[in-house]
Amino acid sequence: MAVGAVLQGLSFFPRGGSAHVVRYLTAALLQYGWNPRILAGSLGDPGELGHAATFFAGLPVSAADFTPALDAWRRGEDPLDQPVPLHASYEDKPDAPDRIFAAVSPELAVRQVDSWRRLLLELAPLDPQVLHLHHLTPLHDAAEEVFPEVPLVTHLHGTELLMLEQIEQFSSAKGIELPASWRHAGYWVNRLRATAQRSGRILAVSTDHAARTVRVLGVPEDRVIVIPNGVDTEHFRRLDFSTRERLALLSHWLVDDPRGWDESGREGSIRYSSADLSAFTDSNGTRPVLLYVGRFTAVVKRLPLLLRAYARVRSRLGPVAPLIIWGGHPGEWEGQHPYSVVTRERIDGVFFVGWRDHDDLRLGLGCADLLVAPSVGEAFGSVYLEAMSAGLPVVATRTGGPPTFLNLDERSPEGWLIPPDDEDALVEVLVTALRCPNERRARADAAHALVRRGYSWQAVADKVTDVYEAVRRT
Repeated sequence: MAVGAVLQGLSFFPRGGSAHVVRYLTAALLQYGWNPRILAGSLGDPGELGHAATFFAGLPVSAADFTPALDAWRRGEDPLDQPVPLHASYEDKPDAPDRIFAAVSPELAVRQVDSWRRLLLELAPLDPQVLHLHHLTPLHDAAEEVFPEVPLVTHLHGTELLMLEQIEQFSSAKGIELPASWRHAGYWVNRLRATAQRSGRILAVSTDHAARTVRVLGVPEDRVIVIPNGVDTEHFRRLDFSTRERLALLSHWLVDDPRGWDESGREGSIRYSSADLSAFTDSNGTRPVLLYVGRFTAVVKRLPLLLRAYARVRSRLGPVAPLIIWGGHPGEWEGQHPYSVVTRERIDGVFFVGWRDHDDLRLGLGCADLLVAPSVGEAFGSVYLEAMSAGLPVVATRTGGPPTFLNLDERSPEGWLIPPDDEDALVEVLVTALRCPNERRARADAAHALVRRGYSWQAVADKVTDVYEAVRRT
């Protein structure tokens, strides 16, 4: 097999699922003999989670440092109008420095391209055989200018489609106008569609995601390849913690090193005492633990719905199972802040651990008994597979990626699928799961077995390599 250099481009600083995909896929491609290099944004100092060299430790990486742009924003300047501008976002978050693409002018888009072009010119000696660029961003334009003859693979992760679908919905709804700040929405619809149509291949993470890609971006169906995300099955393995071990970890995350945050956006602004940990035990030992993992974005995640459903479960069953909220990048949320929902509606038993890395997440899954993520339109949902690999059954909705891999064999379900935005259904599933520990464990065993059979990163890299070879021949 002929292999060579491949440039894995991610224009955002590491903070979401796509960054984990880049990290695991790059490591797997190295095993195939490819010479991959990661090009990514970076934020903060070495040791911080948003710092590219820290996040991608052990892998070849070149980074655009967004830290000065963020410092400029704190001084009241525009972070997207800097020598190395901060990236834009696909989400409209209140008071966030990375405003939504739809609110970014064409002039500032040019600044984004120029910044990436300068960094790419430094990588010219790499002589890449394939450009593998994640999401749809101005990095595409810069890469195509510097490497015009190199075949391009675009890897979509869902958030770009959500923004375009939102714009489409606003445009088609009678009497509803786009938000005033989205005055450049039409420009970005045309630009991102054109970027996608120039791609030799587009990778989608599920059949649902592929169909949406064809419809929203207007690309030929035969150019879209479905390759599900993988799981590090060794890292996310079953952990059989004792009650003492669970409590020690929970004490570290919630009491000793709290990182949960309220609307101030400050890590550690939500704090707990040792006495609060009594919610995790009863006379029989450790209570079952419900776990949510993800960002605090409203369009997909539906976290307020989960919190309200959980309150109803407690009203029926009592304090039988605490709920851990894991994630939420500091200062980043859409719609109702989940901690504000908890405090305003006086929902007991909810614990916020904040944003933590995959080493902690592996341990966090070991402290839980059921993953609950009622997201709607999730392109794939790697966290479901990570939880299943760790031996947890999952609760998801019948939308987006989860129905393409979950409960396909009704004789051996791996979790529960509910209708989207159905709070009543979510309440009933949680009550059933908590009342029937044997059923919960059976689904956990099925989940663990499914992931171990067919979702390794090596299998993903094998499929991606086939795409590289195909696009190089065209």
